[in-house]
Amino acid sequence: ANKNGSHTMARTPYARRQISGNNKTMKSFLSFLAVLSLPAPTVSEFRRFDGPINAASNYIHFSEGYIVTPGYIDISNLVFASADEGTPNTYVPEDRDWNDDHSAVMEESRGDDRVANDDTYDRQLEEEIGDDTESAIVSGSTYVDIVLFHEPSECANLKVGCDWTELGVGANDGLGNLRWCCSDDAKGLGLCKGGAKQEGRLIVDPDKFDGQHRFLGVPPSGTWSRAVKFGMFDLKEKDGSGKYVMVVANCNDDIGRNLTVTGEYVWKSAHGYLPGNLFGEMYFYFAVAICYLVLLLWYVIKFQIYRDAAIPIFQWFIATIFIGFFEAFFKCGDLWVWNVDGVRFWFSLYTGVLFGVCKRAISRVLVVMLCLGWGVTCDTLGGKFKALVMLGLVYAGVSAARDVMTIISITENEILTHNEEEEILDVVSILTFVTAFIDVTFYLWIFDALNQTMQYLESMNQSRKLKRYLRLRLFLLLSVLFAVLWSVFGIVDSYNSQRMVNEEENGWVLTAVWEVNYFVVLMGLSCLWAPEAGAKEYA
Repeated sequence: ANKNGSHTMARTPYARRQISGNNKTMKSFLSFLAVLSLPAPTVSEFRRFDGPINAASNYIHFSEGYIVTPGYIDISNLVFASADEGTPNTYVPEDRDWNDDHSAVMEESRGDDRVANDDTYDRQLEEEIGDDTESAIVSGSTYVDIVLFHEPSECANLKVGCDWTELGVGANDGLGNLRWCCSDDAKGLGLCKGGAKQEGRLIVDPDKFDGQHRFLGVPPSGTWSRAVKFGMFDLKEKDGSGKYVMVVANCNDDIGRNLTVTGEYVWKSAHGYLPGNLFGEMYFYFAVAICYLVLLLWYVIKFQIYRDAAIPIFQWFIATIFIGFFEAFFKCGDLWVWNVDGVRFWFSLYTGVLFGVCKRAISRVLVVMLCLGWGVTCDTLGGKFKALVMLGLVYAGVSAARDVMTIISITENEILTHNEEEEILDVVSILTFVTAFIDVTFYLWIFDALNQTMQYLESMNQSRKLKRYLRLRLFLLLSVLFAVLWSVFGIVDSYNSQRMVNEEENGWVLTAVWEVNYFVVLMGLSCLWAPEAGAKEYA
């Protein structure tokens, strides 16, 4: 599926960059809010592309990802095929020096041991439209250009992103006229500096371009199908880790043919198939799972020791910690399998999401129970318990639907039409509002119940119990204060021209901080309501 706008590869395996700029809507903002609670649903590094690449000069297709070098990108299994029979014509392009042209865009390799390999491609690249013989390029042939380049970190972390024309892809006249292809209007603007041999091709400036270039020749007529014979883009350590962009352009909209592309292509880093910017997240969730396991063992052991003095709320704590452990376990497992196999382990992905939903729902119910005084001022909640459980179930259902639909719109978009994806995102936006409304209801209930319980304890002169609730209030207020400060930081950072957090490399930290905040609060509450010999005295 092709998408408008730029830098959308966190959402799509293949995108389309048009001459117009970015489109930022409230819908994308709401979708971003929904994604905050998800386990980084980036596309698999065995990426699938099934779709059209029509002959057009006003847009190009691109795919991007984070690579830790040494690594590679392999497009050898992508099959380009004609979508029609074409039209024979007598157009004959200007003779071109294939070796010089290809070497120009590979100029960054001189002095590199890649030169020998790439130079041997030059003559063989001529054969890509033929039958693997030393045949000449068919008269009237057009070309599909494929380039790969590295976005420098100094511009990849900018709010507006990198200007690709400064990296040698496309051209602009400094007056707002941007062109990716050497079309008639681009020539009129003086943006095609390669002469006649660049007509109908992707504009690549050899003086600026520091990447790799492949191309396929497409005959003017007849059934045609071809894979990229030399589709392996090797990335050495000195190329640098970071964000890489692969552009595919079928620029000649005068005599070019509409094509289709089918197959898988691979992005692989030094450590495996996991995107390089998610490798730290895998270790983070492993550490979180260990922390949950330690907390769970400590709480269960204390529960067993003081089983005779146990009160019902202890079981809710055990369930919450248990679910938190399995959420982190499955999220870590999903990333680990992804790194080893190159594809998402869908069972682990969705199980981790559902455990996360259950954890958030039970946590909210648990905190309300504590604030209502269950196990301290009363041993039953009466009718409030049923209302609280119903609200938790509604929250879990709405939140699960939002999270699952968000993942589907992100990871399954290659089989969704643009309209289908827009409809899903519309529903996600509605569910995000509903979830936020239920959250507000929980928060108001929590602080209202907490105030009432503390007033009751103070009036009854139960200082020991009041002291526990004062600590509970402190934990909750510190958590809310941290959440507000981090949210403000995120908003300010999003408006900075140079981001303080490099989202391309460490974007997972933005969501990991919320996990840390949640665990610290849960650990604090577990200590306040830890099983002990006199626990029943609080009821």
